[in-house]
Amino acid sequence: MFIKLLLLSLILVTIALVGLAFKVLFTSKGRFPETHVGRNKEMAKRGIKCAQSIDVGCHPTDDFPGCPACRDLK
Repeated sequence: MFIKLLLLSLILVTIALVGLAFKVLFTSKGRFPETHVGRNKEMAKRGIKCAQSIDVGCHPTDDFPGCPACRDLK
């Protein structure tokens, strides 16, 4: 009984993982969408900035390029 339950659980978990990663696994150039706020172009369009840059006081200048998240938006 335990083995049947374990196998059923593994099959269901496998189906769920394949379903979540379908685009990444089965398309060419498939990748997960960017979820980090600092590098997300849609968030930048809306004026939402990276919390790290606000906390650190990240203000890019000529001498200091800013945090990595700020640099990726340029």
